[in-house]
Amino acid sequence: MWAFVAKALLAGVMIAAIAEVGRRLPTTAALIASLPLVSILGMVFLWYSRPDAENMAQNAQATFWFVLPSLPMLLLIPVMLRSGAGFWVALVAGFVHNVLLYLAMVWFGPRIGLRL
Repeated sequence: MWAFVAKALLAGVMIAAIAEVGRRLPTTAALIASLPLVSILGMVFLWYSRPDAENMAQNAQATFWFVLPSLPMLLLIPVMLRSGAGFWVALVAGFVHNVLLYLAMVWFGPRIGLRL
């Protein structure tokens, strides 16, 4: 239970730090947010709970493939905002677009031989 609380607090601190940096330095905050901190920490915690090389390799490979469908969201949102859409509309549209691309990856990936 304490390990879960520690992980949740660490994630919260990371998000808060990005938000605070972003108020003054948006590009720096974007750089920090783009770092694979969540993936790396997830791998560390996963390894700690289950030190299995094949399981870790599968996790890292699947993470790579799931990053790809998330990238278009980061282009859709600024295009919508610059076109006059409200923040929440752009955010929801980006989220829905992201979910649809994840579903497509889950459906299509195994059909082309990806192990997800």
